Amino acid sequence: MSGYQDRAHAGDVLAQALSVYRSRDDVVVLGLVRGGVPVAARVAHALGVRLDVLVVRKLGVPWSPEVAFGALGSGGVQVLNPDVARRLDERDIAEVVAAELTELERREQTYRAGRPPLVLTGRIAILVDDGLATGATAAAAVAVARRLGAARVVVAVPVGALDAVNRLAEVADEVYCPLIPPHFGAVSRFYRHFGQVSTAEVVGLLG
Repeated sequence: MSGYQDRAHAGDVLAQALSVYRSRDDVVVLGLVRGGVPVAARVAHALGVRLDVLVVRKLGVPWSPEVAFGALGSGGVQVLNPDVARRLDERDIAEVVAAELTELERREQTYRAGRPPLVLTGRIAILVDDGLATGATAAAAVAVARRLGAARVVVAVPVGALDAVNRLAEVADEVYCPLIPPHFGAVSRFYRHFGQVSTAEVVGLLG
């Protein structure tokens, strides 16, 4: 397989791979905003399980934001990577956390739109995104899902770079990735239609 028509097609392919989880009431499919939500919606519908959203903010090193020292998630969950965080000044950490917490709360209000707080205690959480480039956000999402009490954390993505898939395999209980191309480049290369996903679209799919 060389790629997907769009995110909906990718979700249908993923759902087939995840058929072992069909119709289980202890399973919740969590879309990572924004691009993961259209994929997750198709997966949840095909499996007949609950759909929700997981808002995660990566905590980036101030002078090198792509390097994460931790993550924030639903309910103010904070996960730090001690190897990176211990090299930072406490004031730098506090400033980044404060800024990202404000953005997280804004997005939670928008996307959760009156939904109850996310509770994963004892559940199987299937984290879905539209692709894995570095895997940093998905790894943060795994840590957040565990902190929220998930009994098992599964990462499911239509396409991923080999390094990123291997990275996730170390932190998640299972990783489903039907397409691992030898030359990755960017997630968008593996979709015929890969438009921006709007906030309104996300809210509509979750509604």
